[in-house]
Amino acid sequence: MSNTLGTLIRLTLFGESHGPCVGAVVDGLPAGLAVDEAYIDAMMNQRMAVGTLSTQRHEADIPRFVSGVKDGFTTGAPMTVIIENNDVRSGDYDVLKNVARPGHADWPARARYGNFYDWRGGGHFSGRLTAPIVAAAAVVRQALERQGVLIGSHIASIAGIQDIAFDFNPVEQIRALNATDFAVLDAQASQRMQAAVRAAADEGDSVGGILETAVCGLAAGLGEPWFDSVEGALARALFSIGGVKGVEFGAGFELARMKGSQANDPLRVVDSRVTALTNNAGGINGGLTNGMPMVFRTVIKPTSSVSKPQETVDFSSMENTGLHLDGRHDPAIIHRARVVVDSITALVIADLIAQRRGADALGGGDL
Repeated sequence: MSNTLGTLIRLTLFGESHGPCVGAVVDGLPAGLAVDEAYIDAMMNQRMAVGTLSTQRHEADIPRFVSGVKDGFTTGAPMTVIIENNDVRSGDYDVLKNVARPGHADWPARARYGNFYDWRGGGHFSGRLTAPIVAAAAVVRQALERQGVLIGSHIASIAGIQDIAFDFNPVEQIRALNATDFAVLDAQASQRMQAAVRAAADEGDSVGGILETAVCGLAAGLGEPWFDSVEGALARALFSIGGVKGVEFGAGFELARMKGSQANDPLRVVDSRVTALTNNAGGINGGLTNGMPMVFRTVIKPTSSVSKPQETVDFSSMENTGLHLDGRHDPAIIHRARVVVDSITALVIADLIAQRRGADALGGGDL
């Protein structure tokens, strides 16, 4: 299995959905980065399942740093965080030992790993493993914020219900979003979206949507051309999130409807700084950051686990069968996925900065 992301700042995942714990190791961090429990808890709360919009599996999700941290700061050694699994009901999955859940990794995982695959709750393929990503990335994300790099996402749409778009310079919008549980800019749209999620839950179904993410405060020149472009690094990382099925940068597919004179972002010098008057490129040209806010969108598919009858197969008998799932499932994951997207983005950005200027550019203590 490939479980490591990054070149100089490297995150490695471990654990399974119904195992004793899930966790992550981050190697390459400089010494002296703050490990702020209040900040980490705030990020974990954005991912937490609450109320009727999420699964009824409610884990405490208390991160425990077991290496690489001393007296509230990173030591420079590999930073390991673990999160215990407590609210597990593995018995809910007994009937699924030999039956594939449509939309899940059950069939390809069985084809790849045979009977050794841990099928309980999706095992290592479960979204449960995004919890240690968020915990570990919180340390990196706060370090970026201290360097003036701000990351945030809003729910651009759920079930076809649209939010307003980010402003040209969305710093204040990001700060407001990062203080909310349901990240939507338009309050009326937020109410309609939440109603759509609850309606899907009442029907035993689920809905998906689109996240729009912005990164402000990036210097120009991060990244590489061709095969290690910023878009390539981010897309590879974002597609590691199980629910992500599409990524576009800047104006994205809308560029196909434009002429070159419309798509190009005019450049000007403002206060001795090169800036653009529009941002159709999404902050990236030639695989490098151009100093404008980086803007991209991710498609989050409807949650695969639904209570409606579905057609599938039985591995043991190699026969067609039907499936009706019971248990605890999310009618939507997009509102929980936004902090995962932000966290993955923080890890990629930190790695790009480290490749350009060294890991010490993230801050930390005096050497």
